[in-house]
Amino acid sequence: MPDVEPAGSLKRRLGPGDAVIIGLGSMIGAGVFAAFGPAAGAAGAGLLIGLAVAAVIAYCNATSSAQLAARYPESGGTYVYGRRRLGALWGYLAGWGFVVGKTASCAAMALTIGAYAWPQHPRPVAVAAAALLTVVNYFGVAKTAQLTRLLVALTLIALTLVVIACLAGGTADADRLSPIWPGGGLSAVHDVLQAAALLFFAFAGYARIATLGEEVRDPTRTIPRAIPAALGIAVGVYLLVGLSALLAVGPDRLAAAVDPLAVAVSAGSLHSLAPAVRLGGVLASLGVLLSLLAGVGRTTFAMARERDLPGWLAAVHPRHGVPHRAELLLGGAVIVIVTLADVRSAIGFSSFAILVYYAIANASAFTLDGPQRRWLRPLALVGGAGCVILAFTLPAASILAGIGVLAVGIAIRAARSAGCRKVPAVTDESEG
Repeated sequence: MPDVEPAGSLKRRLGPGDAVIIGLGSMIGAGVFAAFGPAAGAAGAGLLIGLAVAAVIAYCNATSSAQLAARYPESGGTYVYGRRRLGALWGYLAGWGFVVGKTASCAAMALTIGAYAWPQHPRPVAVAAAALLTVVNYFGVAKTAQLTRLLVALTLIALTLVVIACLAGGTADADRLSPIWPGGGLSAVHDVLQAAALLFFAFAGYARIATLGEEVRDPTRTIPRAIPAALGIAVGVYLLVGLSALLAVGPDRLAAAVDPLAVAVSAGSLHSLAPAVRLGGVLASLGVLLSLLAGVGRTTFAMARERDLPGWLAAVHPRHGVPHRAELLLGGAVIVIVTLADVRSAIGFSSFAILVYYAIANASAFTLDGPQRRWLRPLALVGGAGCVILAFTLPAASILAGIGVLAVGIAIRAARSAGCRKVPAVTDESEG
């Protein structure tokens, strides 16, 4: 007998393959085309060590997220887990950090699309991309999964061309990997950890599967399998692409480039593949933006359902089965940001907020009981500590901006709570 979703719930339409593809669409995207430049600037060839560090922390986070998602298969991700395991404030802090940080990331992805597609006039392209993908999300998550599947396939083709051009273009040189450890002392450790923090930003999409937990079929089996599978594929792709680019042009040229993979391809005899790589950057950014809009919309929906955000955002479209008001508000906010500001500088505080988000996820997983606690708790401890350490290796401006954004969120919640206390309760159901 098929599951029957209660009124006000989202429909379970996604299978295991769809869940993995949505996770890949969030990870194998614009980050792989952009993150290696700043990571090389931070640690040189040591970015490969940073990639390994980021992958270990991401695996710990993925394990915690998978176990929590299986226990609480609802939309909202760590917002839900924090509320259930740690208390309403911690859940709110995770949800607020995710929504605000990832809204800025949505705008950055839209601008990346514009920069790759039409460098002279990126904003009109960015606005069009944000509007188009908001419409796609509005018409249902099944269509989101279908389009993401196509975008991931095209992105992987582009990255395959990158690897071929870098390794077969005549410029690959193993000496460019030396020194693999930047300098010495604590400054070198800091540099590698900062590279890990920058690369972690590109990995963070695996939790997008958990934020769609209410729309996944058989979530207790699907989510714990889909998250590590998507993460493992992404780590392999990042390692191969990063190593190829370093061999082709070295860390200094990667660090100086806005489009590091295109620069790496253009350096060799197969430079004619560069336009295809640029097209891949556009498609990858489209895939990330599509998945981000879906994930942020669902977290907004979950927070509204708990009255941490205005309740009218919790409406579900009767035909398409999506939180349409949350999706439209998010799309509008992204378009406004893209039109009025350059949000690339906001990526730093977005990284800080997302690392806080995952630290709360690990703390929530640490409190789980059951037979898995013996191996889950050490992983959650490593993941949580790693998130905090990476967060505070980011530039000082990013740390201060991130703390400020979280403080604003806490102030808004306190103001809403004070307002709610002044309104007499009508029924018992109004509590909570």
